[in-house]
Amino acid sequence: MSLLVVGLSHRSAPVSVLERAALNVDAQAKLLHDTLAAEPAAEAAVLATCNRIELYADVDKFHAGVAELSTLLAQHSGVGLEELTPYLYVHYEDRAVHHLFSVACGLDSMVVGEGQILGQIKDALARSQELHTAGRLLNDLFQQALRVGKRAHSETGIDRAGQSLVTFGLEQLAGREPVETWAKGKRALVIGAGSMSSLAAATLARAGVHEIVVANRTLDRAHRLAALLGEQYGRSLAEGGTGTVARAVPMDQVAAELTRADVAVSCTGATGLVLTAEAVAAGVADRTGAPVTVGTPRVPAPSAPSAPHGADTDDACPLGLSGDGAAVPRGVGFSVMGEDAVAGMDAATLEQHAAWVDNAPAERRDDPQSEADTITALAAAVTATGRVPERRRGPSIVETGNVLLALLDLAMPRDIDGAVHRIDGVRLVDIESLAEASADAPMAEDVERVRAIVSDEVAAFGAAQRAAHITPTVVALRTMAADVVANEIARLDGRLPGLPEKERAEITQTVRRVVDKLLHAPTVRVKQLAGEPGGAGYADALRTLFDLDPQTVAAVSRADRRNDPNDQNAQQTDPNRGRA
Repeated sequence: MSLLVVGLSHRSAPVSVLERAALNVDAQAKLLHDTLAAEPAAEAAVLATCNRIELYADVDKFHAGVAELSTLLAQHSGVGLEELTPYLYVHYEDRAVHHLFSVACGLDSMVVGEGQILGQIKDALARSQELHTAGRLLNDLFQQALRVGKRAHSETGIDRAGQSLVTFGLEQLAGREPVETWAKGKRALVIGAGSMSSLAAATLARAGVHEIVVANRTLDRAHRLAALLGEQYGRSLAEGGTGTVARAVPMDQVAAELTRADVAVSCTGATGLVLTAEAVAAGVADRTGAPVTVGTPRVPAPSAPSAPHGADTDDACPLGLSGDGAAVPRGVGFSVMGEDAVAGMDAATLEQHAAWVDNAPAERRDDPQSEADTITALAAAVTATGRVPERRRGPSIVETGNVLLALLDLAMPRDIDGAVHRIDGVRLVDIESLAEASADAPMAEDVERVRAIVSDEVAAFGAAQRAAHITPTVVALRTMAADVVANEIARLDGRLPGLPEKERAEITQTVRRVVDKLLHAPTVRVKQLAGEPGGAGYADALRTLFDLDPQTVAAVSRADRRNDPNDQNAQQTDPNRGRA
């Protein structure tokens, strides 16, 4: 077994990098095909979720495999290899198995113990089977990962520690209130009709929202989800439902529905923004009775001069900003330290402000060099990423009672413009803020039990794979022994042509029993030894001791793989391809 995984997740990379590296379904398929076409890889599978992208492969060379898989991830994600490399992690053989089993149990999730990852692993396996990129190793690995995850959830209380990302996100929106209390009677807009959006809609319906509107690019899917919600939750409380009304609308009606919604959840596969800051501002404008602005930076006219060093303190910041994005009183100035009003600025604008800070008199600045350095770093970041990363307001800053519209963005890349958090009356929770909130989430006592289960299952899987690796050699040895018996019986027939059939059969059976008894103990023992760490060398020793033809062993291995219903790769591709 030469299992290799190269990937990045919320634990290794900032959300801004994960967002840019996200792969849609078509990109995943192309990545799988290109990985299989690469020299070091014989099998491949991609696990892509809202907070991880991982490429699994069966490789014959470790260093070449790492280089190839890293390059392929960079090419297909659109993030340069040099930029992506610091965030990548690599696991090999047993460590790779341990990693996937931990992921399946929810130990590596943003919300520890959440069970939705099992469905995503199942989807990853189905996709690789459909594209015929998964062979015996990855089929065995992913199927066992699913079993390990189910075992962890059934044998421990990990579910008490974990919850779905949807539930966690709604809890963040609800603040100090229980989700059921917060959601009661609200109107909800759900954008998208995939698995995550469906889970969000069902969670909201169970919590008792008054109405759910489902918007999707494919209207039929939105209608199906709305109908399902109506069947399950549309009945009254006395009849076992929650009285939730559900209906479907096309995507072009999202803006209109936003003006009525109290909460909106979005999780689509779109590569661009689904809800812009302007659309959200328009959605809440009618509720306040006054125009609502986003609070984006105001850029001065090109002719506006920068204040020279030592200028009067009445010369205001050329950007005209305060920490909340409003106009600055003359002489106050503006600092990006700890503020969010710089979100959306381009590099030139930031550099213009940096020059103003650098030339400001001492009484108008706390630490000009630090501030200038910060702005220079932000300018470099926006040059590389296209935008300045947003600073999110924590859950305690905006009380739920002041929120006109609560937004939950579960998409990667994001569906909702991060700038909406600067709109009065709007509360945004997205993958980035969920990652920050989950860092302080308590761990359940059962986590240690799950880790023990993972360790045991990794050992068992490794032993089974190593034992399976020696099976073709054992089969080839027994085949050679059977050929020896057959040749000796044929020789006996030549010397004693008149031997009665009864006596011939008894001699044949005796010779076979002798050979079987001689081979039984060595073959059983070598399988046991091969299952232990470092046992791969026993197959080589067996081939050397009995002078087995390597081509015969390879033929047995290929035949075994072709007869394996789980090995889609062996059945659909060249039968001579694959590792012996």
